Amino acid sequence: MNSYYIEPHSFQIPVMGTGFSVDTALKVSKFGISSVISLVDDALIEQMRKYHSEKNNIPYEPILKGDEDWRARRITSYLNLLDDLIDQEIKEMQQSSFTEESTITKYFEMLPDGTLKQEFLKMKDSPEGEEKENLQNYLRTKISKGSIDVNIMTKLDNIPFYKGKLLDVKYSDAAAALRGYAKSKLSSSMIFSAGINPRLYDTISQYKDFLPDVFGKLKKKIVIKVSDFRSASIQGRALARKGLWVSEFRIESGLNCGGHAFASKGILLGPVLEEFHKGKAKLMESLAKAFIKSGGDSRVVEGGIKITVQGGIGTTDEDKFLRDNYDLDGTGWGTPFMLVPEVVNINKDHLRKLSLATKTDVYLSNASPLGVLFWNLGNSASEIARKLRISKGVPGAPCVNKHAAFSTEFSDIPQCMASRTYQKAKLESLEKEKLPSKIFEMRKQYILAKACICHDLAGAATETLGIDKRALTALTPGPNIINFSKISTLKEMVDHIYGRINLITSEKREHMFLKELELYVEQLKSKFEDLSLETVMEEGKKQLTEFGANLLEGISYYRDLSDRFTKDQKKKFLRRLNSLKSEVLRLNKKIDIL
Repeated sequence: MNSYYIEPHSFQIPVMGTGFSVDTALKVSKFGISSVISLVDDALIEQMRKYHSEKNNIPYEPILKGDEDWRARRITSYLNLLDDLIDQEIKEMQQSSFTEESTITKYFEMLPDGTLKQEFLKMKDSPEGEEKENLQNYLRTKISKGSIDVNIMTKLDNIPFYKGKLLDVKYSDAAAALRGYAKSKLSSSMIFSAGINPRLYDTISQYKDFLPDVFGKLKKKIVIKVSDFRSASIQGRALARKGLWVSEFRIESGLNCGGHAFASKGILLGPVLEEFHKGKAKLMESLAKAFIKSGGDSRVVEGGIKITVQGGIGTTDEDKFLRDNYDLDGTGWGTPFMLVPEVVNINKDHLRKLSLATKTDVYLSNASPLGVLFWNLGNSASEIARKLRISKGVPGAPCVNKHAAFSTEFSDIPQCMASRTYQKAKLESLEKEKLPSKIFEMRKQYILAKACICHDLAGAATETLGIDKRALTALTPGPNIINFSKISTLKEMVDHIYGRINLITSEKREHMFLKELELYVEQLKSKFEDLSLETVMEEGKKQLTEFGANLLEGISYYRDLSDRFTKDQKKKFLRRLNSLKSEVLRLNKKIDIL
């Protein structure tokens, strides 16, 4: 592992929807574990600020919609509240005793093997006396806070209407979220996902916390979530030319993840990691050159760039292989933590549904109004309600938050494709097209699949915490959830990550690389079937051919990579790899004759 990675743990908890992890930092940061909060839903954030203020007897003054810069101010106030509460918890922990069940003991018990863990074990084995007391005091000084990171999906950047009036562009969703974080007192990372937003990126440098201080240190760091090397290079250089340094590239599997799935053109995670591994030095050199040329502080460059990965990791062997083989600085574990109520907000009924989930329950859907594939649990309260509305002849949901309202097809004021008004108009329009029955049904189901992922993802928190008992809950686990069925404690999940216990309950779990490949094969199959229903166009055929070729290239890479596995692992891996290769070859032949 690179020396630059100095945090207590080798993993972090990525953003999970909105409500699941909106206050995860308050639950894990005191244990040195970093996590990510989505800044999409300022209404939820304000509800959570009220909840945690009242829970901790802190005076609460509401920031109402319509107040000046309400979205940014809500975010700033909530993040500052979390920071204060976590600092207070750590202060209390540092003053507490090392008893069997104390929080401070739990902090050190969860650490990975290393010098600090050895010091803790030495303290435990020491007899009562001055040496033990000195070791305890030393350990107290080594407690560090997990980073309270935040996420902005850059494409979610509506300019809001208020009382029928379009507000100034500076109040756009992403710009206001960035401003809210920038004005907070947090020292952490802003994670940008979903691609480049030039308008947003142009505003970052106006906030001093993203620029080096007199010591060349960054109070707030920029992290870019990417799915390939090219994207990292383009976005990194774009920001470097503005005098902004990207401190980390967070690689995520295109399909083997939770929430939105940004599928690539069949380019698999293993080859992507290999490209980063081989090209990191060149990437670093390129970004440093552009950064310094734009007037950037060379001391910032000395801190280097972290490369981390997330998406589908499920065993300690996979985690260790990724970090060692690709020289990564850390990993992200998301979906397994959805079965840890100490960490996320999910009610008992939905925890049970997750623990019992099978492959058919968790599927890639068209539920997102953003037009991006979206992982869904078919029996969540949100999905049940969506299907019930359709059966009653009133499809679509009330549009409350409007964060995904982008369509101006039927209105000058943008509408969400999951909203009742949009779906009614769209279905009426579809009827007039007089399409062949199969194509008509395919397009109709695509319209009806759209779900309210703004309000219902918040329901995981608002319903569970009693803030809104009528709220619905949408669940967005990755496919990895079917390999876990035990509702676990935080310590149990951390012990699983570090190989101290095993929480995998599925005997048929596939290696994360093979699972992602399987998902891409299914995607190729669905793309082929969709194209077969439509008029076959040369461009569509060309894209499918490229998709299939990329899969075969990835399969060839994995065949060579298997030489680094143990004999038993290699045999099992290659057996499944060959099976998937046969499927790709079969599909490629069918594409050729289109």
